[in-house]
Amino acid sequence: MQTTSIWVKETESKSYPEFEGSQDFDVAIVGGGITGLTAGLLLQRSGKRVAILDNAQIAMGESGFTTAHLTQILDTRYHKLISDFGVEKACLAAASHRAAIDLIEKLSTEYSIDCQFEKVPGYLYSETGDDNADFEKEINALAKVNIPAQLVESAPLPFSTKQAIRIDTQAQFSPRKYLLGLADEFTKMGGCIFEHSRVSNVTDGSPCKVQIENGTISAYDVILSANVPVTNWLFLNTKIAAYRSYALCATTQKPVLPGLYWDSLDTYHYIRNYHSDKIGDCLIIGGEDHKTGTTANTDECFARLERYAREHFDITEIECRWSGQIINPVDGLAYIGLNSMAKHVYVSTGYSGNGLTYGTLGGMIIADAISGRENRFAPVYQATRVHAMASIGKFISENVDTPVHFIADRLSNNIAQSVDEIKFNEGALLKCNGETLAAYRDENGELHTCSAVCPHMGCLVQWNAAETSWDCPCHGSRFDKNGKLQNGPAIADLKPCDAVMDEIPAIA
Repeated sequence: MQTTSIWVKETESKSYPEFEGSQDFDVAIVGGGITGLTAGLLLQRSGKRVAILDNAQIAMGESGFTTAHLTQILDTRYHKLISDFGVEKACLAAASHRAAIDLIEKLSTEYSIDCQFEKVPGYLYSETGDDNADFEKEINALAKVNIPAQLVESAPLPFSTKQAIRIDTQAQFSPRKYLLGLADEFTKMGGCIFEHSRVSNVTDGSPCKVQIENGTISAYDVILSANVPVTNWLFLNTKIAAYRSYALCATTQKPVLPGLYWDSLDTYHYIRNYHSDKIGDCLIIGGEDHKTGTTANTDECFARLERYAREHFDITEIECRWSGQIINPVDGLAYIGLNSMAKHVYVSTGYSGNGLTYGTLGGMIIADAISGRENRFAPVYQATRVHAMASIGKFISENVDTPVHFIADRLSNNIAQSVDEIKFNEGALLKCNGETLAAYRDENGELHTCSAVCPHMGCLVQWNAAETSWDCPCHGSRFDKNGKLQNGPAIADLKPCDAVMDEIPAIA
């Protein structure tokens, strides 16, 4: 089954031109997802002249490959945030996500964006009942951060659940419909969108310079709002880690009550319903997260998720499946604000599983900063912060992978010994003349090769079978089957390879 999200499957968007030449703007935004479009709209309507640049198409990156939960419940539990940051900052974190949900509701109403925004309750539940102590701790923490919640005996799901925490007035929507609506309003106000315009370099200054493949933009301020900043900000990259998360959309015999649902398993699942104009009521289920580039058989991740879905629900048909890239911060909170040693370059990343509220929040905070307005949430998310108590263990565990992969992958036996080992529509690493190649055989049997060395920091990419992509296990850069860049922090494609078939080992 081809991987595509239900949001992409059910929407069509306008096309926007590529950037060419040389232009001046007040603000240049790199990335046309929820952060970039939110910031762009807020800045354009405040009188700034704004350009949004996207490597591919707007709303087709990670913002279009989510399960679209809008919630104050974060991947990091509030009792942990209180322990690490204190009650005051934990309260601000909770309030900031409330403000993001409220802004999405406000903008969708103000601009009549039919994005199926709906207030629903959220449920954190246990299937085993082994989480009572943790649930008690969390319900007490939620009270301290002013999130109304209550312990209930079970979640309203069609299978047995034990204790649950219910949180009211969370929300869900159709994200791509919302983002395309923002884009329409942004351009009506005079904002400029440029698609298929890859940024290769950003230079801080007065003005800043944004180098694009076919030209240059000068701007007083620049916002790097791609899922991972697309320039080599080494220090920031050591504070974040990329994970893949999987999702499917299925029709069921019995509808699930409206709500957002998260189980308490170590590799947790998240569930919501959705009404499609084309297929009717359906269910969206996500989970099976793993660090990007560390799992070769990604088809098995989808298979496990489908088994979970069929074991827990009366599934009639799997309509579509997809995966997304989640960027986890080492201390549990996103990084939003001026980049290290920069005066006019802003970053926004590290959203964990709360990308749509964090993305909205990032747009709000940075738009306020550029406009000279104080934002009470900004100090919590400073991009330059280093919080030793909250992050040192995670910092070490996440970054130990880089030297391990840099050395071990080159010594690994997980390299094809012969071109004959590579089947149709599959990829593998090959050795040729002392170089490691990323080799993909297409549906016609033709072999395509490029360098397997990620241009970001030199780790070897790994084949992702389900997504037919090359993924870097060090910092999460991703490339399509022919080596074209899909996700940063790399800023270039995998280098082309001049190897020909008779130079690659083959079985006679």
